[in-house]
Amino acid sequence: MTNQNQPLIFERSRKNRTAYSLPELDVPEKPLDEMVGPDYLRENSPEFPEVSELELVRHYMALSKRNFGVDNGFYPLGSCTMKYNPKVNEYIARLDGLTHIHPYQDEQTIQGALELLYRLQNNLQEITGMDAVTLQPAAGAHGEWTGLMIIRAFHEANGDFKRTKVIIPDTAHGTNPASASVAGFEAVTVKSNAHGLVDIDDLRRVADETTAALMLTNPNTLGLFETNIQEIADIIHQAGGKVYYDGANMNAIMGVTRPGDMGYDVVHLNLHKTFTGPHGGGGPGSGPVGVKTELEPFLPKPLIIKKQDGSFGFDNNRPQSIGRVKAFYGNFGINVRAYAYIRTMGGKGLKQVSKDAVLNANYLLKRLSDHFDTPFKRICKHEFVLSGSRQKNLGVRTLDIAKRLLDFGYYPPTIYFPLLVDEALMIEPTETESKETLDAFADHLIAITEEAENTPEIVQEAPHHTVIGRLDETRAARHPVLRYRKQ
Repeated sequence: MTNQNQPLIFERSRKNRTAYSLPELDVPEKPLDEMVGPDYLRENSPEFPEVSELELVRHYMALSKRNFGVDNGFYPLGSCTMKYNPKVNEYIARLDGLTHIHPYQDEQTIQGALELLYRLQNNLQEITGMDAVTLQPAAGAHGEWTGLMIIRAFHEANGDFKRTKVIIPDTAHGTNPASASVAGFEAVTVKSNAHGLVDIDDLRRVADETTAALMLTNPNTLGLFETNIQEIADIIHQAGGKVYYDGANMNAIMGVTRPGDMGYDVVHLNLHKTFTGPHGGGGPGSGPVGVKTELEPFLPKPLIIKKQDGSFGFDNNRPQSIGRVKAFYGNFGINVRAYAYIRTMGGKGLKQVSKDAVLNANYLLKRLSDHFDTPFKRICKHEFVLSGSRQKNLGVRTLDIAKRLLDFGYYPPTIYFPLLVDEALMIEPTETESKETLDAFADHLIAITEEAENTPEIVQEAPHHTVIGRLDETRAARHPVLRYRKQ
């Protein structure tokens, strides 16, 4: 068995060892300079590693065992919904009829795939309360940008070019102001009140004839439900703007309420989060966008439609469309997984997901509230934010607590976000974790707070049992080593 604490040896190359053998050359051999030209030839041969197949396999197996994911541990990464990915979804996504098709095939030869996507569009419309959906966007931030471009196209089609700003709460995801900027808008901040919700008076102050939209997730990034959401929507609509729903926190409300019923005009969803598509490491993702009827003409083209003869195809006749936003039609494999999840769960199942996610979060919050400062004394939704300010006064930072959690085999929660909470820990347990897992996590966090009081140096110097110990984070940020170099 591999010792997890044993240093990983990267340099395994030994001269004249090979992991493969090639067949004898059976075509006429030509000099390299004739095939590629002398200007493209290297002066020296590359130093490829020379290892046996067995050593190669063992090296990558050792690396894989050091990787962390939801399949081998608790992953309470707040605001990212790192949920379990049901294996039936993976099986379905790998069916030959879905994996062996090609985007350049004729529509008539991929009717099954098109019907699946068409049905997924309709499912997402029903879940969100929207009137039309595009599956093109490749990720959540891409969906944000797409939704804002749709809003921009709507205003410009009405000759309203003065709407240049997007209102964003101070609790928002960092992608919100970035997406607004990339879409050509100015991001304007609206403050939170003492309860962690949108400050209505401040919203009235910033909403005016230049407002294009408000971007707001509900529940918000603190895990708190915006109880004044209809009043918030009315304020923006009266100013002539649109209300945009960041779907990152849809895991808390599926089957219970819908953005479309709250007054939202546009919504994006993270299928790679809420609907169990695997994600992380830069992809893959899927960020469908839904809109109300008046914004439907501006959706990206093509849309998948059901024709009068009952077949399925692409609608490219959309003169007001913002155009294509993704090559072909989105990340098909993630869309398949999301469809499988929705069909497996059904309406009642999706509602139960939300109820269980909220229950798990509130159970953990209750267990931890005596040991950490809790900025907002109220029931949370699917996630919650603690403050490590009490531990900070003892010389132990939230970062130290996160590092110490690594020693117990947990991926730490999100830390230092949202910014308005001092020493923030954002925890999202998701719906599938057992009471035993939640209790063990709470026990370890509580034990760390006791260490902070009695033996703070243990926490300050963590982690102690990982492959890589405490890094010089300033140096790592300023002088990153982005590739392996032979010593």
